[in-house]
Amino acid sequence: MSHSNLLAVYIPLISLTMVGWGLGRLLPKPTPAYLGKFLFWIGVPISIIAFLRHTQPSWSLWVAPVTAWVAVLLGVGLAWGITHWQNGHQNWSSGTQGSFLLSVIVGNTGYLGFPISLALVGPQYFSWALFYDLLGSTPAAYGLGVALASRFSAGEMQRLGQSARAIAQNPALWSFMIGLAGRDLPLPDPVETSLRGIAWGIVSLSLVLVGMRLSQISSLRSVRLAAVSIGIKMVLVPLVLGTLLWVLGITGMIHRAILLQMAMPPAFATLVIAETYGLDQELSVTALAAGSLGLLMTLPLWLWLFGS
Repeated sequence: MSHSNLLAVYIPLISLTMVGWGLGRLLPKPTPAYLGKFLFWIGVPISIIAFLRHTQPSWSLWVAPVTAWVAVLLGVGLAWGITHWQNGHQNWSSGTQGSFLLSVIVGNTGYLGFPISLALVGPQYFSWALFYDLLGSTPAAYGLGVALASRFSAGEMQRLGQSARAIAQNPALWSFMIGLAGRDLPLPDPVETSLRGIAWGIVSLSLVLVGMRLSQISSLRSVRLAAVSIGIKMVLVPLVLGTLLWVLGITGMIHRAILLQMAMPPAFATLVIAETYGLDQELSVTALAAGSLGLLMTLPLWLWLFGS
């Protein structure tokens, strides 16, 4: 990918995030929560249906969620080993261990991953990013992520049924199935054009929301631990599995779509889960902010290493 194309990605990515950061400082504090609910329940489902129009799914789509789970388990294994090694030298609190593991597991494959995949891969390969998120990242966050948070929390263990219900009630999952079923349903040209325009508007709003949430971060301590966690999440795991996929013959835009999702920074869900279970919120916040900024440096790295 040329420098001009990458610049065309960075300009809206940075500018829309900065607009969101400014709005987050000016608007009432609950505004990001309201915008997040709108995107979760209405915006993102509409964009999924729009971008799935006229796509041609194949069995190779299953490579995406399988890779997502391998990435999660590899990251957890490495992070768990570090926490046990570190406890032999300097004890971490259970909350710190929980937040450290969460920041490695839960990637921002939706609000940040979708726009970047659409820009760097294109709508025709968007299905691989969707499969990665909806069948990989989402159940990992609300399944394994919640289970680990409960394990390191002083509170009660959340029941398996509650996590399963949260996944099943995710409107993105339902819109994904509707979009696949109706992808070839003929629509009038004005409706098709309007639907695609709304979908790209939702992509822009997602980046604005990222900026609004970043504007509410007030502390950036625990930098050293955050650097280790995002090093595992955003560099080591994508490098290992990206190389493995390449060796197995999965190349081109499919490889890029999966790789970009693997390399996303920690999601805002990590902070929500950390707050819910009384983990180390300071570490979660720092990993979130450092990972979002670090993405600007890691994107060119992946495009250079695994460029077509």
